[in-house]
Amino acid sequence: MSRGSEIVPFSICFVCAGNICRSPMAEIVFLTRVEQAGLAQWVTATSAGIGDWHVGERADQRTLDALATRGYDGSKHRAKQFDDAWFPTLDLVVALDRTHLRSLQHSAPTASDQEKVSLLMSFDASANGIWDVPDPYYSDAQTFDRVLGMIERASLALFRQLEPAIRQGALR
Repeated sequence: MSRGSEIVPFSICFVCAGNICRSPMAEIVFLTRVEQAGLAQWVTATSAGIGDWHVGERADQRTLDALATRGYDGSKHRAKQFDDAWFPTLDLVVALDRTHLRSLQHSAPTASDQEKVSLLMSFDASANGIWDVPDPYYSDAQTFDRVLGMIERASLALFRQLEPAIRQGALR
């Protein structure tokens, strides 16, 4: 997307509870796909939490370990809280579960902003009615790995849906 010579990237924010497990995974996986496709100048992605419990902290070590095992680098992530003032600058707000979806839709300042909010799993046709990415925080490393697998599949599906329009500069 461009305005004259200015590139205006398509902007996405992935949102979970505290921004140390699921949403950083989604951000990192999605941005990796964008970079691999050579579209980094056309798409931005970030992540945030509904709550402020972990603001400024690194991702949970189990998140970092799961990401590293699959070749992703989450070392630069620092948790932040979603700010409703971001809505006008975002094209898509991706909730990791239905609780976050409802919270984001409720806090969206306009009906147009409410329409920007989607569930990550809604992009994965193979999810078979699974709408929520489970919160692995109180679980073991294997659960973090399973959650990352879900996020990878859904993020790839989201990317595949957006990629043609991004390549054509048609979004916005």
